[in-house]
Amino acid sequence: MIHELDRQTRAQIAAGEVVTRPASVVVELVENALDAGAETVEIEISGDGTDRIRVSDDGVGMSERDAALAVERHTTSKLDDAADLETVETLGFRGEALPSIAAVSRLELTTNASGPRGTQVVVERGEKSVTAAGRARGTTVEVTDLFAERPARKKALASAKAEFARISRVVTRYALVRPDVRFVLRHDGRETLTTPGTDRFTDALLAVYGREVASHASTFDASRELRIGTESDEMAIDGVLCHPLVSRARRDHVHVSVNGRALAESRIRRAVSDAYGTLLPDGREPVAVVRLSLPPSWVDHNVHPAKSDVEFRDTEVVADAVEASVNDALSTADLRRSGELAMDLDSSLSPVEAESVFDDVRVIGQFRDLYVLCEVGDELLVIDQHAAHERVNYERLREAVEKAGVDSVPVDPPVSVSLSPPEAALLEANRDAVERLGFRVADFGGGTYRVEAVPAPLGRPFAPDALADVVSDLAANDPRDPRDEFLKDLACHPSIKAGDDLSVADATRLVSRLGSCEAPYTCPHGRPTVLAIDEDAFVRGFGRRSGRLG
Repeated sequence: MIHELDRQTRAQIAAGEVVTRPASVVVELVENALDAGAETVEIEISGDGTDRIRVSDDGVGMSERDAALAVERHTTSKLDDAADLETVETLGFRGEALPSIAAVSRLELTTNASGPRGTQVVVERGEKSVTAAGRARGTTVEVTDLFAERPARKKALASAKAEFARISRVVTRYALVRPDVRFVLRHDGRETLTTPGTDRFTDALLAVYGREVASHASTFDASRELRIGTESDEMAIDGVLCHPLVSRARRDHVHVSVNGRALAESRIRRAVSDAYGTLLPDGREPVAVVRLSLPPSWVDHNVHPAKSDVEFRDTEVVADAVEASVNDALSTADLRRSGELAMDLDSSLSPVEAESVFDDVRVIGQFRDLYVLCEVGDELLVIDQHAAHERVNYERLREAVEKAGVDSVPVDPPVSVSLSPPEAALLEANRDAVERLGFRVADFGGGTYRVEAVPAPLGRPFAPDALADVVSDLAANDPRDPRDEFLKDLACHPSIKAGDDLSVADATRLVSRLGSCEAPYTCPHGRPTVLAIDEDAFVRGFGRRSGRLG
């Protein structure tokens, strides 16, 4: 028999769309604080965040009437009617955040709009109480017992350290795209992040990544025309770009915001990475902060319940404008990469006791110092020299590790490595796995770790500052084998690069060694190593009846 659900059950179901884990609570509360004009936002987390989340700001605060209404569903100060959705410029606008959080926790809101006294609103098990309270201007929201009555949701959460790592990523992203706001993040009473709120990108970058990264950064500010047909608008874009020498294994360190909202927007992130182009070694990603400011009509924030995605009027037009702006900024800042990583052709291309599938191949040249051209039978083979050498190195490393494990060598004296707050949280959540890979690290405080030993497969020590890349590969819920990802990264670094001029002898050794590999036709990351062009393609292209002269 069909019946209407009670109000509390409806609220809990709706809350599931907005509040999926502790990090989503932090997103909503931080965005509310920023909408209130806060200059300082302090976030305190206990355990995995289900025990306690407290977000305090010095924004405009609320009157008693507004505070009481704020915890009711579909109440907001950001919109008057549906037409306002087309022009909304605030981060929060749906009127769902506080009531959705309250539906799955105990929520206590204390606020003051610069009056003689403040207001405290408590919502617990669907019951609301409103009383007077003392507080200076601003708002504090404390959330406790999150998902206490939703055991399935709570059971689905990761470990406390992994959940805090998610929260740390959220706060760090906002701290970088809003350098004008001072952010403080504490976990179990320990301060893990503090930014100064100076409105300088480099100061925020220094607080998050440390001096080594911040010292290789350049700010930029530009505008770009967005055109569709005869219509045109302007997009403002600014941020900070790090020198290609400062790179990471993943694109997580490209931080993007759209009209103030910090997002993991994949297409814009890719546009930033594409702008670096060949300045970065293969398999490496930049460290950058890029803020976009578009006319409200160009972006729709209302396409995802948790507002984690946006929809652009024309995504490719925006992405192209971002890539062009970042590329111009890189050229102006003269961030061109100098020098190449060393390669070890003699050891990695030494013969092996295995038959090569390319024994009959004859090297006939090299194209653009990037591709090796080979002749075999009726085909022309084009081999990507970097991808090929990467495959050779990877299989060689994997075989050595399977036989003898990953050796460690001491770092004497130990080297200090600065990790961003999210990276530090991930390290603590995956310390056992990191140590199994061959690293030995000690917490030195303030996001600094002393690397006392590093892995050295085949006797080749890994650089201590690669700890950040390894931690990224061990990100929570990553289904891939962390050791295998580690070997792929290690194989990439000493491999032949685009632009390296190979002798015919070296190219022949490379092709032969590639043919001896278990999987010669792709690099460890899945990109093809070999393309084949048969003689018929030339016959058709030149309008010949056959490939013979005449």
